Amino acid sequence: MSRKYKFYNPAGLYFVSFATVYWVDVFVRDVYCNEIVKNLDYCRQHKGMQVFAWCIMPSHIHLIMRTDEGKPDQVLGKFKEITAKKIMADIQQNPKESRKEWLLWIFKQAGLKSTNVSDQQFWQHNNQPIELWSNKVIDQKLDYLHDNPVEAGFVLEPWHWKYSSAVDYAGGKGLLKIEKLE
Repeated sequence: MSRKYKFYNPAGLYFVSFATVYWVDVFVRDVYCNEIVKNLDYCRQHKGMQVFAWCIMPSHIHLIMRTDEGKPDQVLGKFKEITAKKIMADIQQNPKESRKEWLLWIFKQAGLKSTNVSDQQFWQHNNQPIELWSNKVIDQKLDYLHDNPVEAGFVLEPWHWKYSSAVDYAGGKGLLKIEKLE
């Protein structure tokens, strides 16, 4: 893994992106998105994760975050582990999931190719953390994160995307309590 993909400053503010294996569009159903929101909120309340901005796209997630205890890699790793297990179980048990067999097969194939996964793999291993060291970089990443659904053609305005903190920055209240960047 490249040097730029590590948390070098444990107390730093980071823009983090991580994706499902093979960039599979899992987050096209509310049930899976809600699991991400629920677990982000759990990490916020119990694991010292400070969430400043977030966005769930069909195959990946963007966060601007830091941790109270200076262990962003551990907190994010645990978040990914728990959400992977829960969402794969949700897919397995979802009678309305038309892509169930295919999705589970994809996760199994990814697990077979990975040396440090015992069975199935849901998330790609890297997190691509970028430390946000200036107001200019913070503004750039915040705009990028919130504009992602607009650029993808899903909505016309960032605050229309349900699974994002853009509404919080537009004066509304989103699904997840955040620490606003001022």
